Amino acid sequence: MLGPLKPLLGRWEAEAVGPDGASTMQCTREFKPVLNGRYIQLSAVWVIGPNRQYEELALFGKGESGLIFHSYTSDGKRSNGVAASALDIDPHAIAFEADMPAGRARMVYWPAGDGALFFAVESETKKGWNRFMQHRYTLLPG
Repeated sequence: MLGPLKPLLGRWEAEAVGPDGASTMQCTREFKPVLNGRYIQLSAVWVIGPNRQYEELALFGKGESGLIFHSYTSDGKRSNGVAASALDIDPHAIAFEADMPAGRARMVYWPAGDGALFFAVESETKKGWNRFMQHRYTLLPG
């Protein structure tokens, strides 16, 4: 059941434009099996400038109707979601949707074609999905 998440396993790193639109930030995402391989844990750390950090801890696993996730962030927020299709992005995309206070959101991972990985966060609108963040991650050795 966790097989679809296999391409995410490992430690990934990206550099991206910071929230102010001018500075850069670094994000590391590590996916690893936990709890006897029944779940995949995501530990994400965003370094935003010299004195600011944002963290996320999530578990992906088998739910009643397929893959699900539970996410907790350092700003006290949390979300729960279910696996979803993202064939509109890539046939190999791994996507999850969650109902958030501002509406439905989707996070999507898909291969970049050179061993790297794209990650995007989108919000659902009447016209379709609106992408407001996209990063390109490279797999770190080890």
